Amino acid sequence: MNNWFLYLIRCKHGRLYTGITTDVERRFAEHSSDDKKGSKYLRGKAPLTLVLKKKIGSRSIALKMEARVKKLPKIKKEMFVEGKIQINI
Repeated sequence: MNNWFLYLIRCKHGRLYTGITTDVERRFAEHSSDDKKGSKYLRGKAPLTLVLKKKIGSRSIALKMEARVKKLPKIKKEMFVEGKIQINI
């Protein structure tokens, strides 16, 4: 399946959470609820805001992109969210 997305969520303290999924809306709803399917990191950090949704393609490319974004300093992640820089794998 080539319908993978990279997404970034902003927590109440301004931190950015990065993830991948095939259904961003479903995954964001899981993170936003008290459902145990959501990330443990995001629990108690509401309100959450979906700040980026980017179609990547294959799962392997999405995983590589996720790892690359997670290694970026916060300032670079913010620039990526604002569309000021591109991230290539």
